[in-house]
Amino acid sequence: MKNLLTIYSLIAILVFASCATSKETRSFTKDINGSWQLNTIVTEGVSGKFKAGIFNEADFNCFVGSTWNFNADKKLGTYASASECSTVTRNFKWSIYEAKDQPKIFEFRRLDNALNEIDVNSGGYRFTIVQLGANNMQLRSDISFEGKPAALVYNFVRI
Repeated sequence: MKNLLTIYSLIAILVFASCATSKETRSFTKDINGSWQLNTIVTEGVSGKFKAGIFNEADFNCFVGSTWNFNADKKLGTYASASECSTVTRNFKWSIYEAKDQPKIFEFRRLDNALNEIDVNSGGYRFTIVQLGANNMQLRSDISFEGKPAALVYNFVRI
């Protein structure tokens, strides 16, 4: 009986340890907290003129200059774009996903005004965190262009 109790205790510890968020991820969450402006979106692996919609909202160029607010405590945020192409304001739920020996992934799901998920079936949007500092953040989204790998690189500055 004592051995069985020890085995159950070890299993419980392993389960809790595997579900725990790493110190680095907690640091990333803290660093993202606050207000940011999306300064540029750069294409990689794309030749010629490129037009693509993002977040099921508008063309990616419409988001240049948009403001993003992240609340680390509630894991909620907003983005607002007021460009000449469209005006979009959206709530979202966000998190940082980590897999062993892989880069951290920033992910979010859009929410309606009642904070219900809009992207239930799609799983939301995922970006590799390329760089995250006190005043700069760079996220990368892999895409396909003319059947070849490409990417959109989002460059944010803290405001």
